[in-house]
Amino acid sequence: MAAPHSSRSDAWWRDAVIYQVYPRSFADGDGDGTGDLAGVRARLPHLAELGVDAVWFTPWYASPMVDGGYDVADYRAIDPAFGTLDEAEKLIAEAAALGVRVIIDIVPNHVSDQHAWFRAALASKPGSPERERFHFRPGRGANGELPPNDWPSQFSGATWTRVPDGEWYLHLFTPEQPDLNWAHPDVRREHEEVLRFWFERGVAGVRIDSAALLVKDPALADFVEGVDPHPYIDQDDLHVIYRSWRAIADEYGAVFVGEVWLPDAERFARYLRPDELHTAFNFNFLTCPWEADRLRRTIDATLAEHAPVGAPATWVLCNHDVTRTVTRYGREDTGFDFAKKRFGTPTDLALGTRRARAAALLTLALPGSVYLYQGEELGLPEADIPPERIQDPMYFRSGGVDPGRDGCRVPLPWEAEAPSYGFGATSDPWLPQPPDWARRAVDRQRTEPESMLTLYREALRLRRSEPGLGDGALSWQPSEEGVLSFARAGGLLCVVNLSDRPAVLPRHERLLLASGPLDTDGALPRDTAVWLRA
Repeated sequence: MAAPHSSRSDAWWRDAVIYQVYPRSFADGDGDGTGDLAGVRARLPHLAELGVDAVWFTPWYASPMVDGGYDVADYRAIDPAFGTLDEAEKLIAEAAALGVRVIIDIVPNHVSDQHAWFRAALASKPGSPERERFHFRPGRGANGELPPNDWPSQFSGATWTRVPDGEWYLHLFTPEQPDLNWAHPDVRREHEEVLRFWFERGVAGVRIDSAALLVKDPALADFVEGVDPHPYIDQDDLHVIYRSWRAIADEYGAVFVGEVWLPDAERFARYLRPDELHTAFNFNFLTCPWEADRLRRTIDATLAEHAPVGAPATWVLCNHDVTRTVTRYGREDTGFDFAKKRFGTPTDLALGTRRARAAALLTLALPGSVYLYQGEELGLPEADIPPERIQDPMYFRSGGVDPGRDGCRVPLPWEAEAPSYGFGATSDPWLPQPPDWARRAVDRQRTEPESMLTLYREALRLRRSEPGLGDGALSWQPSEEGVLSFARAGGLLCVVNLSDRPAVLPRHERLLLASGPLDTDGALPRDTAVWLRA
């Protein structure tokens, strides 16, 4: 067990590189086709060699897996498909021995419909205490046949489901994910106890899923586009909850990162005040197209958002919900928008890979912390999943129009010549792997000087050894149109060429790292980045 601390012992999280593990697809230790904690434990040396500071696990709790584990049935139990609580505790300890901290996912907006609380609510009558922990309401219309309001879903489809006794319950996601009522003291108390449960087991931090959605307008008023406040996003009472959470985290020296999608910079910064969340995901950077002017504006805006509250920015190129970087950057539209995901979008993977390599150096040179999604260090593209193998509810709720998120969740390739490329003993994992992934396997890339894995390992090594990288200030330098050039402390320069022609490098003493070869005359080719010693 981890002993609680009176305050944070250090600020490692301000410039950490944090690796996201999607447990079902990282490594399969028991050979059943699904990734598990035994697989992660066996592959921990890969993470230590890569040079990450922490690993963030998407939900590993007991779950029916309707939404990839984000439908939690028991926050204190590990899903049997992944292992046991004892294995989780061993994993946390083994990672710590390698210098890698563990961050877990908390899903506070909703639970699974198999959670004990919701099963009790369904077994109870309208108006019962059991139903008060959720949002049960009578319907509208002459006979209650219409939903209580018109709120839009975070997925496609309805946000209310009617139960046999005539009442309706709210679910911003799937019907199997009923929303909790955060005005209820049981809900607040339970989540505070869950935080302590995991902090006691040595967890160093918590990522908060859908962090801006928990509190709802008590009147459950209809949604009106453009009218503030929004009835269920960014309600003011959220800050009371996160201040109480922060007090608990400070006891253990633990940290929070919130999943906060908000367009208003001032509202976003409120979550990062010194007594609330430590960090929040920066989705504007993730969704930004590969364009110099747009990226610079996004970087400036991000740093400006965080400055008033002294919080570090976070930078992320990909996660388990979005199209993989190599694929996205090889398309005509290099940004990301859930609404635009479609089957058959043309992609130039060679171009996307070149840009993804440059983006890696750009991201790792920016001030703050970086999140790296599993497989990004291997340059994995989005995989095409046959429709009959797709499992993501976004695909089904879109009527088969949206390909969903399974394409970025395909099991990792570890060994080129092994069954399922070393993911596990079976040749048929839970999602099919592309037939050409042998060349992307870890064991192949580990020995290739020009591989994506080698680039990431060297970039993370330099980031650890160079005091000017990580947290701190950034100053833009003069550059040609379409070129980003900025200085960090200690005479470090990052130059990224997003133009359509080679760029002249600024005067420098030494080339520290390049995402690709320079031209014979020393110019920086298009879609290439370098780190220089000025």
